[in-house]
Amino acid sequence: MYAPNHPSPAAPIVVVGPQFCAPYPVDVIVTKKFLSITDGDFTVKDVEGNDLFRVKGVFLSMRDRRVLQDAIGNPLITMQEKVLTVHKRWKVFRGDSTDDSDLLFSVKKSSLLQLKTKLDVFLAAKKEDVCDFSVKGSYFERSCTIYKGDSSVIVAQMKKKYTVKNVILGKDSFGVTIYPNVDHAFIVALIVILDEINKRSGGGSSN
Repeated sequence: MYAPNHPSPAAPIVVVGPQFCAPYPVDVIVTKKFLSITDGDFTVKDVEGNDLFRVKGVFLSMRDRRVLQDAIGNPLITMQEKVLTVHKRWKVFRGDSTDDSDLLFSVKKSSLLQLKTKLDVFLAAKKEDVCDFSVKGSYFERSCTIYKGDSSVIVAQMKKKYTVKNVILGKDSFGVTIYPNVDHAFIVALIVILDEINKRSGGGSSN
């Protein structure tokens, strides 16, 4: 999936932490669990089957909240949906905090009515005049590409993975290629939020 001739980031992209960046492309498998106590549970593994991250839904929360943990369960970031917003906004905080002082970035639909899925991503330290990253994809094909800003520079790509085992076990899997020097935890968070927004809006389609 990685296309070395396609524009890729020149400088490292670090949002959650530099320990989640690698100087080479990395393929991961993101699997959503349907049969779980809490909604929105995911596991993230490398192609060798090693655990990298897990995502846990928060049980009995007043608003939708997801916590991204490392392989041994330490909280890395908390994703929380902002209620009563037209554009389906999610805010992402460091660790298990939801305090504005720990805000890392926010994600929202680029427009209210969409024929194709497009999300705008804004880092906390900047004004929301131009997006820092954008997510464009097809809900029905369950694939997307994540770009730096509104440019053609790709930072990650996702494709749906179908297997008989996943269908039997009630799981939904995505293969994600993360480009060199791009924060893996940041990309996983964007994939989870894309899935949550599409689940509520019914998705869209794109070329």
